[in-house]
Amino acid sequence: MYSFRNDYSEGAHPRILNALASTNLEQADGYGEDSFSLEATSLIRQQVGRADIDIHFLAGGTQTNLTALSAFLRPHEAAIAACTGHVLVHETGAIEATGHKILSLETNDGKIGPAHIQTVLDSHTDEHMVKPRLVYISNPTEIGTIYTRAELEQLSEYCRHHDLYLYIDGARLGSALCARESGLGLADLGRLADSFYIGGTKGGALLGEALVICTESLKQDFRFHMKQKGALLAKGRILGLQFRELFRDNLYFQLAEHANDMAAMLRQAIQAAGFDFLTQSPTNQIFPILPHWLIKKLQQKYAFYIWSVIDSEHSSIRLVTSWATPIEAVQGFIADMRQYLAERTV
Repeated sequence: MYSFRNDYSEGAHPRILNALASTNLEQADGYGEDSFSLEATSLIRQQVGRADIDIHFLAGGTQTNLTALSAFLRPHEAAIAACTGHVLVHETGAIEATGHKILSLETNDGKIGPAHIQTVLDSHTDEHMVKPRLVYISNPTEIGTIYTRAELEQLSEYCRHHDLYLYIDGARLGSALCARESGLGLADLGRLADSFYIGGTKGGALLGEALVICTESLKQDFRFHMKQKGALLAKGRILGLQFRELFRDNLYFQLAEHANDMAAMLRQAIQAAGFDFLTQSPTNQIFPILPHWLIKKLQQKYAFYIWSVIDSEHSSIRLVTSWATPIEAVQGFIADMRQYLAERTV
């Protein structure tokens, strides 16, 4: 049974494990002030092309989102997110638990643009309602779609014109940036977003996310917020060292490209077999629409999530590849699918 359920089933890239083992008995300062974390910070600043950004290493995506959004927003301020947004759907009300409402926007492709946001601004006009203050997006989105450079530039300009913060959830950021259609790099995010994070948990690390704060007014006292939310780890070296390994060369992007390439193989074969997709995803998540009988056959050898029911005979499934997905697993899935289809037509 091979799992295509997610991109965090494996542990960590061997180079990260080797680095953790080889430095294990070295003493280091705590709470992210160790030499490994400082080196990782320097490397990420070089990638973003800005020396004035603040970088903080946190353990996981939900913790990063709730710590950042609760720090950035005043008590009466709210975040705006797509109806599929991770903070809205899959974080157990973590943001709301900090006292901040999330305003939901209906979208077809998981992305939001100025026209969507304007509807929220038009309906929140005075102090009797929460004040929209932050736009939350994820890139890629929860359904695999990505923002192009032109889309992100337009969104950034709109947010600045309307005094809104733009925050990017980058749990799978490497996959989005390595998609051929993207046209984006870390330097673009550094000039277009007020804050974003670089996902390590789904990008080859054991755990960890690197939060980048670009806007000066959002930097103040952030470590106080981290401590209060349980995000300031005594052994912060464990996080910093992993990001040092990911960014001291192109390892982070090489791993993301591999995940994308494995998903592309699946996508091309499924499309060639005559099946459609729920979304057009160029990333490591794909959502093919398959007949129920084929889904049941594939589930005998492969683990994946059924995403949504399309009709009485079809559902969309989610297939996720990772930095560690072996090509043999992808080839096996394709071969089995073709065999099941051939047997059905006999």
